[in-house]
Amino acid sequence: MGGYDEAYRHSIEHPDEFWAEAARGIDWDVAPATVYGDGRWFPDGRLNTCHNALDRHVAAGRGEQAALIYDSPVTGVVRTFTYAELLDQVARAAGMLRDLGVRAGDTVVIYMPMVPEAVVAMLACARLGAVHSVVFGGFAARELAVRIDHARPKVVVSASCGIEPARLVEYKPLLDAALEQAGHRPDRCVILQRPQCQARLTEGRDVDWARAVQDAEPAACVSVAATDPLYILYTSGTTGSPKGVVRDNGGHAVALHWSMPHVYGAAPGEVYWAASDVGWVVGHSYIVYAPLLAGCTTVLYEGKPVGTPDPGAFWRVVSTHGVRTLFTAPTAFRAIKKEDPSGSFAKKWDLSGLRHLFLAGERLDPDTYHWASDLLGIPVIDHWWQTETGWPIAANCVGLESLPIKPGSPTRPVPGWDVHILDADGGDCPPGTDGAVTVKLPLPPGALPTLYRDDDRFRRSYLERYPGHYLTGDGGHLDADGYLYVMGRIDDVINVAGHRLSTGAMEEVIAAHPDVAECAVIGVADQLKGQLPMGFVVLKAGADRDPGELERELTALVRERIGPVAAFRRAVVVARLPKTRSGKILRATMRDIADGRPYATPSTIEDPATLPEIAEAMGGK
Repeated sequence: MGGYDEAYRHSIEHPDEFWAEAARGIDWDVAPATVYGDGRWFPDGRLNTCHNALDRHVAAGRGEQAALIYDSPVTGVVRTFTYAELLDQVARAAGMLRDLGVRAGDTVVIYMPMVPEAVVAMLACARLGAVHSVVFGGFAARELAVRIDHARPKVVVSASCGIEPARLVEYKPLLDAALEQAGHRPDRCVILQRPQCQARLTEGRDVDWARAVQDAEPAACVSVAATDPLYILYTSGTTGSPKGVVRDNGGHAVALHWSMPHVYGAAPGEVYWAASDVGWVVGHSYIVYAPLLAGCTTVLYEGKPVGTPDPGAFWRVVSTHGVRTLFTAPTAFRAIKKEDPSGSFAKKWDLSGLRHLFLAGERLDPDTYHWASDLLGIPVIDHWWQTETGWPIAANCVGLESLPIKPGSPTRPVPGWDVHILDADGGDCPPGTDGAVTVKLPLPPGALPTLYRDDDRFRRSYLERYPGHYLTGDGGHLDADGYLYVMGRIDDVINVAGHRLSTGAMEEVIAAHPDVAECAVIGVADQLKGQLPMGFVVLKAGADRDPGELERELTALVRERIGPVAAFRRAVVVARLPKTRSGKILRATMRDIADGRPYATPSTIEDPATLPEIAEAMGGK
């Protein structure tokens, strides 16, 4: 495949050649004569993403290979779908949507738990050339209503319930409430009735999934332009209103197909597991599309890293299904580490087939990196990307060349991504100097071409601050070897008495303390210095520490490794950190609480009770 340096240089100096070669890995109805033109990739090509994910593998004689393994510890169900079986289900679901009036270009909102039908619904939309917008299952009715009004779906596909370790979440009442609040009215709602909960269907509007699919004739693939949208995925914005990230069909298929062997080292027929949710970008890219485009076997896991039933849940899945590549968030491993610091549960399973662990979604602190690396004895690879980009910006591309790992860095930019660190005036920062992490335009295939029905906001949010560059919204630096260090969102840089300091750097130091399972550092308002750092610490299981003594130890650590300029003196022990369902710590909300400002409980929060717990813990501070 050639080395990393050669591939990266080729992608930046000759992008047309590089991506034309990558595009040959995809089946085209009309092969693109133009690689890049008028700001779009493969503008004159035509294809169907579902054909590339399913039909072509069956046609090539691999219909009996496992395509999807559904593993649900919350229901006790494990089921494997071959490529032929998955194709049959998707074609019938597409026929159902077609019978309900869905055509190419129409939108379909999918509001479902982690069940095979969620994957089937996404691929069925792609088969028809319809645009799906997956909303995380269990989202509050108001947030669902906002997305329905923005996406204006012809049909909504949902389920009777989702299942959490300790409770059952009824989706249908949430959907009904959302439709009462929304101005837009979908023609129909398709409801998957799960045995754990039977939803009451609204006559004339709601359709039973099983009955409708059974009665449908299979639908063929519809050819679409490479520049036509495949999906919309809403992500939070600084204004509070969701941004609809658009993903096109052609660039998306090419980039994700290329990424599987080159970034992840995954080969056709191997088992690849992204332990995420279909409601997030990781679920779109690396549970559903990329593994199937590449002919791998993908795992759909309806469970948690701990509690379903124990901290060995991930190891059971890896061992039982022969997972070769695991991709999850650092939060998952911190949760496992907290409950099982010695890693004893991992020793109960045969993990010899696991080749790589990839972590992304938040900063990977060196302590978690070392714990996972020591436990598994395999490469633990931090990589970095965003909802907007759709696939990794920076990674150790193991399929090209395994570069030396530097804990705290997602290694170097992936081919196609021309990463720059810019100062306030738009100049390149020297190595080791923090600035804004940007990508020189054009963005490679697979990245967002715009925001749904909001080109102006796309330009304002990403392109205006540094002309000719995409602003990631993250700060960081490149070192002398070209390794990228992403230190957190630009607004997570705090200003202490005129000194710009990264809260991420302080979190690294605190996370290295032997009693700390995970932590978050925020900047809180201070009359004298403008801002001061404040740490929130979750202790490892069995660590019974005097809070004052621990605070003194952490203060000394930060002083030693960052310096007295950090002015770190406040640390609060909490039972848990407030997080979104995708595992991101709600630092902005924590700042509001610390500064005494009114705050709204974000719709994406995993457990609303964590916010008053944080406020109470701050009472003594």
